[in-house]
Amino acid sequence: MAEPKTKPTDASVHAFIDRATPLRRRADGHRLDAIMRDVTGVEPSMWGPSIVGYGSYRYVSPANPRTTGAWPKVGFSPRKASLSLYGLKDLPAGAELLPSLGKYTEGAGCVYVKSLDDVDEQVLRQLIAIAWSRTDADTGC
Repeated sequence: MAEPKTKPTDASVHAFIDRATPLRRRADGHRLDAIMRDVTGVEPSMWGPSIVGYGSYRYVSPANPRTTGAWPKVGFSPRKASLSLYGLKDLPAGAELLPSLGKYTEGAGCVYVKSLDDVDEQVLRQLIAIAWSRTDADTGC
């Protein structure tokens, strides 16, 4: 079976966020990390070179069920163009609540936010909690 190439690493989450550009993305990255730590109650890990992930679950690709592996329950990446948020719309309750978030756009598997000031933090916290509550087998990563 094929596995995702992105896996947990020992790289520093704080150092990664400190390298984000522009400066606004760095500030939002640290703020988002604090929010995700607060909601999940866990320390994050770097997944590959560019995703800050919290917890893990057994991933099965909807496009190819032979592709399986560990993936963060919830995570983000402070990319230059926007914050990429992972896991927020994976579960039906998250997908249903997502329109209440504020200003965002969607990709196939993530939600893009230009600034945390553009979203309702309480809705964001609820979306993180929903993603964190998934009952898929935890891989222990």
